Amino acid sequence: MPFFSASLAPARRRRRALTAATAVTVATLLAAAGCSDSGGGGSGQAGQNSQNDQDGQSRTGKGDKTAPPADLTSQKLDWKGCPTPSAAEGGGTAPSPLPGGTKWECATMAAPLNYAKPKGATIDLALIRAKSSDPDKRIGSLVFNFGGPGGSGVTGLPSFGKDYEKLRTRYDLVSFDPRGVGRSEPVECKNDKQLDAYYAGDMTPDDSAEEKSYVAGLKWYAGGCERDSGKELPYVGTVNAARDMDLMRQVLGDDKLNYFGISYGTELGGVYAHLFPKSVGHAVFDAVVDPTEGAEQGSLGQAEGFQLALTNFAKDCVSRGDACQLPGSTPKEIENFIVELQDRLDKKPINGLGSRRLTETQATNGIAQALYSKEFWPLLEQGLAEADGGSGALLLVLSDAMNGRNEKGQYSNIQAANAAVNCVDSKERFTLAQTKAKIPEFRQASPVFGEFLGWGLLGCSEWPVPGASDKTDVSAPGSAPILVIGNTGDPATPFAGAQAMAKALGKGVGVELVYEGQGHGSYNSGSKCVQNAVNGYLLDNKVPKNGTVCRQ
Repeated sequence: MPFFSASLAPARRRRRALTAATAVTVATLLAAAGCSDSGGGGSGQAGQNSQNDQDGQSRTGKGDKTAPPADLTSQKLDWKGCPTPSAAEGGGTAPSPLPGGTKWECATMAAPLNYAKPKGATIDLALIRAKSSDPDKRIGSLVFNFGGPGGSGVTGLPSFGKDYEKLRTRYDLVSFDPRGVGRSEPVECKNDKQLDAYYAGDMTPDDSAEEKSYVAGLKWYAGGCERDSGKELPYVGTVNAARDMDLMRQVLGDDKLNYFGISYGTELGGVYAHLFPKSVGHAVFDAVVDPTEGAEQGSLGQAEGFQLALTNFAKDCVSRGDACQLPGSTPKEIENFIVELQDRLDKKPINGLGSRRLTETQATNGIAQALYSKEFWPLLEQGLAEADGGSGALLLVLSDAMNGRNEKGQYSNIQAANAAVNCVDSKERFTLAQTKAKIPEFRQASPVFGEFLGWGLLGCSEWPVPGASDKTDVSAPGSAPILVIGNTGDPATPFAGAQAMAKALGKGVGVELVYEGQGHGSYNSGSKCVQNAVNGYLLDNKVPKNGTVCRQ
């Protein structure tokens, strides 16, 4: 259902001139940028994932009954050339070699399906790596998670590979498709044609008939997930993914887990640190999810975060005077124009691409997608101007990127996995009455995004698997220092999340680095200050002073 989850990594620093006639090429650009992840599938948890202790799972320690058996911890991975990405991973072509000719290698690792029964059935997890460019100075593996939940690391890491070349001097770069994602036993719910209709639906109901239709859609979607992936759904939660990473650490031959988590990847990293504090090596959390918030607080925070980003976008547009394509001489007037455009689309969608039309829901999705990176503000300005003139092609392509739809009309499983992980992690289940009562508060937080995010609270109400917990515990006493980076202009994971994570990790563990910038995430923003701090920590063990500030 509609919400903007903690997304994939920040957009890479690329820009391309576009017209409505070539709008479809934006999908390729955004896929390469890795900034599209979220919203839809059915959770409505806005990336706020709670620790999953169901099925008897316990914290690791002496006598841990969830520890994988020796035949799994000692398994040998068969690294080979990487195949073409699967449909669930988003399709495309096999990854190109890195500068200097280093080829990406892929393998499959077996892990317990249910860690409460570690000697039982297994699940196959897809991995990718690029070996260190300087083996003599190699520290070990550096494992990446680019967010979601639901993002494919097997396709994500090659997209960003050049950005991490400095880190590859001392690490093998490694990522994976978490359980339920991409090539790792993907959660599946509906086919492409059905998803086209679902994501075009009205997700901000205005009357009882639309409310009934909205709830029926949630039930229909969840039913498809149960039918196609019911056996996996109880086991795709964040704690299981964290345990998978510790198994991965052992299989890769590392004494400690060196980790780079982005967006939801910070939540996953925090849970790992809580479960395995003594196994943390070097860890970086960028674009940080607040582990102390539940669904309502997290969604409200996102409403405020996206509203802040939209205001900053509008200020930038106004500052350019007549060069700004949007009507309005103040940021508020541009905001009012966008709200009026949403109202028009709610009443009557406009032409999009081919036979597809742009609805209010898709326009809101597209606007949010473009706010993940300042580099995409020109696309947002152009898309809004074109929609005002009756052409919704560009906003529709932006929305497609958010939902994992490629130019061929094929959907990855990013939204299905997103819903599955969020709903199995969190116990929170909102009723229709509870949700309706909260809409005014959400509307006040953001005239553009508030209702969309508020109604998303219903996302897990029809989910077939119960949630595991109402709280995420990331306390990690005894862990090595973890570098926690907060971006003051981040829309999807607001800045306060980094402060909360650093505190929750515990004294002497969470080390906060502040980036005064725009967009989702910091390391890939182009800030040399952030990159130097992170590289110094990961490569030379130079821990920045807590509270260090980097400016654009």
